[in-house]
Amino acid sequence: MSKLGTKTFTLLQTVTSVGLSALAWAVTGVRPIWNGSQPSDRQRIYFANHASHGDFILLSACLSEKERARTHAVAAADYWGKSRLRRFIAQDMLSSVLIHRQWTDEAENPISIMLSVLDEGHSLIIFPEGTRNMTDEPLLPFRSGLYNLSMARPDVELIPCWIENMSRVLPKGQFVPVPLLCRVVFGAPIAIAPDEERRAFLDRARQTLLALNPRPPTHDAEKWNPVFRKTSCDQKGLEHRAGSDIRHDARGDD
Repeated sequence: MSKLGTKTFTLLQTVTSVGLSALAWAVTGVRPIWNGSQPSDRQRIYFANHASHGDFILLSACLSEKERARTHAVAAADYWGKSRLRRFIAQDMLSSVLIHRQWTDEAENPISIMLSVLDEGHSLIIFPEGTRNMTDEPLLPFRSGLYNLSMARPDVELIPCWIENMSRVLPKGQFVPVPLLCRVVFGAPIAIAPDEERRAFLDRARQTLLALNPRPPTHDAEKWNPVFRKTSCDQKGLEHRAGSDIRHDARGDD
């Protein structure tokens, strides 16, 4: 994140933040759903699913103006740093934190960069999948950054956030948003349990995020929604009994 020492750039960031938030509300009618957490002045790491460049804009639009001003999205330097224009948009307009996914110099260590932002009292928006999800899977496996950050700064709240529909509003390669209703579901904070290993925590964090999806795929709904699972089991039981009755009747006709 660039150090903006002039009032011009501070004003630019404020105007951009307000303008994009207003645009997000106008195009998507975004509705924040606080399900287990509430808006807070606490320092946080918001972690979310990622399928569109507009994801962090939609999430930020759900935060208060004060919280938005100190919350920065983490973005890939190999994309947003490719040109002066992209870097200007990402850092000077959107106040993003650029990190290198393929780094060799210790000065480019992504964890060190993100920790330095947290140490200044700011909050972060991160996408643990590490890239936009262009697959049919609802969520890619999580990379290690979320675990490393939480281990280094355990007092910072980890808030899961499910972003709905943004991939349809602003698909890959498109620059004009399509008006569609969107929701952002904020879940309960999670933390690393004592002696919990890296992979176990990342899998748990991923499942916690999946469980916030308001419209999960059928197989996910069966797994994570007890009501759905019971209904599905009841339906399968009825089908099994119906099949048994048919077979019994057929044997009786012989």
